[in-house]
Amino acid sequence: MFELLLFANAIWFGLGFHLFAIRSKIFAKTLVPKEHRETPVFDVLAESGKFLGGFNFALCAFNLLVALKSAVFPTSEQRLVLCLFFAIAHGSQFFFNVPIAIENRKGRGAWRVEGKMRFIFATDFVLMVANALAAAIYA
Repeated sequence: MFELLLFANAIWFGLGFHLFAIRSKIFAKTLVPKEHRETPVFDVLAESGKFLGGFNFALCAFNLLVALKSAVFPTSEQRLVLCLFFAIAHGSQFFFNVPIAIENRKGRGAWRVEGKMRFIFATDFVLMVANALAAAIYA
C-alpha cells in the first residue's frame, strides 16, 4: 500500500511539473481570463510556473526514489512522517484554493475553480486524505 500511494503521489507531482514547467503558458491560461492575456503580468505568471514546476519535480522524484527503495524507510514512524509530509504538501494546495472557490460562489475570486482547476482542487484533496489515512495507519 505504501509504495502504491508513493507512485500516486509521484504521478500527480509529475503532472504538476509538466503543467507548471513544461506547459507554463497553458498553466497561465488556466488562471488568466482571455482579456488579460496580452499583459506583461501574464508572462510573469507563466514564467513563475516554472518555479512551481521545480518543486513538483523534486516531490515527484522523491516519491519515486522512496517507492523504489522503500526499505530505506522501514519503520512505521518513518513512514508516518513521510505520509504526513505528503498530506501537508497536497493539503497546502487544496486549502489555499478553498478561499478562491468560496469567492467564486460570490462571483469573485482571483481565478475560477472550474474545469482543470476543479480537477486539480479535487485531486489534491483526495491525495491529502489518502496520505493522512496512511499516516494514521502508521501511527
